[in-house]
Amino acid sequence: MTEQRTQTLSSVKNRERSILKNVYLWMTAGLALTGVISYLVATTPSLMRMFLGSSVSFLFIILAQFGIVFFLTARLEKMTSTAAVASFAAYSMLTGITLSVVFYAYSGLVISRAFFTTAAAFGGMSFYGMMTKRNLDGIGHYLIMGLWGIIIASLINMFLGSANVYYFISIIGVLVFLGLTAWDTQKIRRMNEAYGDRMDEELYIKLSIIGALMLYLDFINIFLYLLRIFGRNNR
Repeated sequence: MTEQRTQTLSSVKNRERSILKNVYLWMTAGLALTGVISYLVATTPSLMRMFLGSSVSFLFIILAQFGIVFFLTARLEKMTSTAAVASFAAYSMLTGITLSVVFYAYSGLVISRAFFTTAAAFGGMSFYGMMTKRNLDGIGHYLIMGLWGIIIASLINMFLGSANVYYFISIIGVLVFLGLTAWDTQKIRRMNEAYGDRMDEELYIKLSIIGALMLYLDFINIFLYLLRIFGRNNR
């Protein structure tokens, strides 16, 4: 470990700044990888048929995504930093495959509007979560309840097929994940403080990856819900 990195990890406040910076870098890298894979699959018919040509392959990809998230969150302490990085990269690639259908469902203008709006809103809420002194745990519990409500309502609406309910769920989804963005950012700060003097290079990378995954999921979900809103009458 270099002397500069040793000094960076020597105090909680410096670690906090360093981890948050590293989290954003990893998250950005994950989003970039997702975008590249998504565009590549969408513009290559053979890849589209391979990955999304059957319900079995699509289901396998979805289950693999859930498996990776569970692996990262449940085995953070035991896994190596290399395994954490590889898992995050794999998840970003799989998400890119599933999001490739976006290029067929929405116009380039709608995708651009949704992406830049997501970036601005996400950045504002993450900054708030980083700077606020308010404990967001109380709000966070309601946000989790709201998330479960969205999941249940979405499942019910699969049978109802109501466009109005679909639109309402999308609006609530944006609000819930914006709140989760602030809460998750604050949790990353606390995660940094909790490990205190036990922070070494290996743990530093793993905490950065798990934090990047948390914010990555928030960003992707905000983007998807905004796509539904912006693309409601312009597909």
